[in-house]
Amino acid sequence: MHRKWWCAAVLAAAAVPASAQDADISKLREELRQLQQQVEQLEKRPQSARASSAFNPDISLILQGTAARSSLDPNTYQITGFAPSGGEVAPAPRGFSLGESELIVSANVDPYFRGQLVAALTPENEIETEEAFFQTLALGRGCTLKGGRFLSGIGYQNEIHQHAWDFQDAPLAYKAFLGGKFNDDGIQLRWLAPTELFLELGAEFGNGRLFPATNNNKNGANAWSVFGHLGGDIGESVAWRAGLSYLEASPQDRAFSDLDSLGAEVTQSFSGDSRLWIADFILKWAPNGDASITNFKLQGEYFRRKESGTLTSDDTFTDGYASRQSGWYAQAVYQFMPRWRVGYRHDRLDHGTVDNAIVTNGLGPTAADFPLLMTDYNPTRNTAMVDWSPTEFSRLRLQYAVDKSRVSVTDNQLLLQYIMSLGAHGAHKF
Repeated sequence: MHRKWWCAAVLAAAAVPASAQDADISKLREELRQLQQQVEQLEKRPQSARASSAFNPDISLILQGTAARSSLDPNTYQITGFAPSGGEVAPAPRGFSLGESELIVSANVDPYFRGQLVAALTPENEIETEEAFFQTLALGRGCTLKGGRFLSGIGYQNEIHQHAWDFQDAPLAYKAFLGGKFNDDGIQLRWLAPTELFLELGAEFGNGRLFPATNNNKNGANAWSVFGHLGGDIGESVAWRAGLSYLEASPQDRAFSDLDSLGAEVTQSFSGDSRLWIADFILKWAPNGDASITNFKLQGEYFRRKESGTLTSDDTFTDGYASRQSGWYAQAVYQFMPRWRVGYRHDRLDHGTVDNAIVTNGLGPTAADFPLLMTDYNPTRNTAMVDWSPTEFSRLRLQYAVDKSRVSVTDNQLLLQYIMSLGAHGAHKF
C-alpha cells in the first residue's frame, strides 16, 4: 500500500506544469524520501506484525444458538461412574436457547508480543474470561512463551474453541476427564523443531483453577502438563498429526453432589493425586490438495486417568479411594459437496477399577456411600450430524445423539444449531 502512495506521488509530480515543478521540486523530493524511509521501516517488521496491522486490534464476535429437544431433562444430566466436574457438560437446554457468544480481540502489542482476549457472553447475562494471554513473537530458536489464561495444549480438541468443533458438544471423554475443556491461569512454553517433519514439544504450569485440579492457595503450580505433537504430509492430499499429553494435579477437597441410598443429597469431596494421559490422532484428506472441493477428516483421542487419595462424605467419614478409568472417541467428517458435510462420532467410557482402602470406619467406600462412583456401568454415546456452511462466516447444523451416559436410561437428543461469525477472525488450528 505504501509503495502505491510513492508511485502516485511520482505521477502527480509528472502531471504538474514545468514552472510549478521548478518551484516545488525540492519539497516533493523530501516527501518522497520520507515515504521511502517509512516503507523500509515497515518491511523490516516481522511478517506476523505486518499482517495484523491491517486490523489493530482484530475484533470478531461469534453468535450461537440452538433449538433442541431431549427425552431426559438436561438439568439432571450426569455421567454414571464419573465424578461431576462442575463444567458445562450437560446437553443443550430444551426448546429455543441462546448459546454462548464469544467476543474475540487480538493484536500485536509490538514486534515482540501479541495479546488476545476471548470473552464468553453467557445466556445468563454473565461475562466470563475464557482466554486472556500474551504471546511472544520473537523469542527465537523455535520457542514461544505464552502467559495468562489460555486453553491448554494437551490433546487435540482442547485447544479449539467450541464454535469450531465438528459437533455441537464435546466428546464424553472430555466431559468426564476435563469438564468439557481445560483452561488455566499460568505459563506455557512451546518449542517447534527446525525439521521438515512437524515436531512440537510443550510444557505448562498453572494454578489449577478447573477440574480435575483445584486451586490450593499455595505458592507455585497446582497443576502442570507436558505434550508433544508430530505430523506431516502423505503426498499432496493427506496430512496427519499425532500427539501424547500428560496432565498432573493434586486436588484438595474437590467437591461434588451425590445421592445416598435413601435418595438424600450429600456432598462428596476428593483429595489426592490425579494423573491423566491423552493420546490423539487426526488425519485430513483433500483431493489435489484443494479442501474447498471435498475433504475427509478422521479424528480420535484416548484418555486414561489414575486417581488416588481419600473420599469424604458430608464431612462425616473419610475413606481411601483409588481409581483407574479410561475413555475414547472416534469421529469422521466428510464434505461430500461444497458447503455440505456429514459426520459421525462414537464415544465410550470405561469405568475401570476402584480399589478400597480402610481409613477410618473399617469398611472402605461402598456403593451405598458413593452410588455415583461405585458402579460397573460404562457410558456410551453415538452422534450423527449434517451441516451447511453457505460461507466461511455462517453455519447451520442438524445433530442427533443417542446418549447412554446415565445408567439404565437412554436420552435421545435432537438439535438445530446456528453459528455466525462477525468481523475479522483468525485461522483455526490444524
